[in-house]
Amino acid sequence: MAAKSKQQAVSKTHGYQFFGPPGVAAISFGLPVLIYAFSFACNDISGCPAPSLLHPKSLDLETLKKEVGWPENGVRGLVSWEATGWTLAYYLLSALLYRVLPGTEVEGTKLANGGRLKYKFNAFSSTMFILAICAAGTIAQGAEFPLWTFIADNYLQILTTNIIIAYALATFVYIRSFGVKPGNPEFRELAAGGVTGNMLYDWFIGRELNPRITLPLIGEIDIKEFMEVRPGLTGWILLNCAFTAKQYRTFGFVTDSIVFITVVQAFYVLDCQFMETAILTTMDITTDGFGFMLSFGDLVWVPFIYSQQTRYLSVHPQTLGALGLAGVGVLLLIGFAIFRLSNSQKNAFRSNPNDPRVAHLKYIETKAGTRLLISGWWGIARHINYFGDWLQAWPYSLPTGLAGYTILSAGTAVEGAIRMLDGREVVPGEAKGWGIIFTYFYVLYFAVLLIHRDRRDDEKCSLKYGEDWEKYKKIVRWRIVPYIY
Repeated sequence: MAAKSKQQAVSKTHGYQFFGPPGVAAISFGLPVLIYAFSFACNDISGCPAPSLLHPKSLDLETLKKEVGWPENGVRGLVSWEATGWTLAYYLLSALLYRVLPGTEVEGTKLANGGRLKYKFNAFSSTMFILAICAAGTIAQGAEFPLWTFIADNYLQILTTNIIIAYALATFVYIRSFGVKPGNPEFRELAAGGVTGNMLYDWFIGRELNPRITLPLIGEIDIKEFMEVRPGLTGWILLNCAFTAKQYRTFGFVTDSIVFITVVQAFYVLDCQFMETAILTTMDITTDGFGFMLSFGDLVWVPFIYSQQTRYLSVHPQTLGALGLAGVGVLLLIGFAIFRLSNSQKNAFRSNPNDPRVAHLKYIETKAGTRLLISGWWGIARHINYFGDWLQAWPYSLPTGLAGYTILSAGTAVEGAIRMLDGREVVPGEAKGWGIIFTYFYVLYFAVLLIHRDRRDDEKCSLKYGEDWEKYKKIVRWRIVPYIY
């Protein structure tokens, strides 16, 4: 009875997000369909979008299936034992590298139960190990390196495997969360927002805050932290590299645009992994449980949606030139500087407020005993780091230009077409402009994500700080974008 009362109290305090159970149902079963739609609608067979999609009134299903490359054996063609086996081997390799490579041992933030979990951080060295092997293979075999050809040829099947893993992992941690008992020596605890009593909602949000598992020969792994910074992020780099290799195999050259995106996104991932300890203060670790929201986001959404630009450019090459590269490069540097400098300032202040680098900053002392910065980067906007992060999204999409292309059969000889090595030709055609649905989706989605995170953080801080938070908001008026939002 007491447990039920506590559950009701938590539910009342935090309420539902994402419009409650109907919303999470739509997300849980709709987003996989969306990613498949992106994979088929923008393809290397007929165009981006597929020609029939531009004429919905005369749409013929059989013609559309041919245009998008729908498997001959139907849904069964979306999965294969080979792709599943190699994908699982990749996860196993990630776990083995976590176990055998040296790492930094760090204690996490204090939990509600008073304990502190210990973490081992070596994601950066793990990814560098994998990339070193890939570099050696590419030097030896070029664009025909088997890993690159396998990823490109089995993209849909690899996607399906990761979707299945995301569902299975979310279900595993949900069932296992019912074994969490108060006062346990492992410091296991439930996430405040994931114990509403609605099965679907709690499965999506995540009941357990930091689920861990002990594997034979590998030892204990923090599932949430591991999935957050390893398989998906490193997989994002690997997908981009595979599409760069595909562009070379398709056209016989590699453009500056796809190289730029591949390099800067790899830098983004490696920077995140190098600064892995900073993840311990994020909402994902301190507040959110691990459920389908994070498992799908980490393992499917990030690698497969964030690599849409290189996937597009592997079929429709674009050249930026010196001025174009300089323009997107400057924008990227501005965004990265805001993101990194603001986060570094926050982490330095939290670690040691008397540090000479941050000792001059002004702050509000709250009744909760914490300090809220009101000067420096954090006096400009409450989430100025989000603004920098969002600015970095634009250079990922801008190199694709006014996206959209149509693939013509060999021998068409259309003026201005880009010829593939197999004789087919790529032209903007009537698809020009429609491709931005795929290549600029990341910018729009990221804006929505950051606004949602800001709203969640505002709600959490309002509950935590009360009047002090209202006072803080009057001083730091802007949420993310100074003078705009």
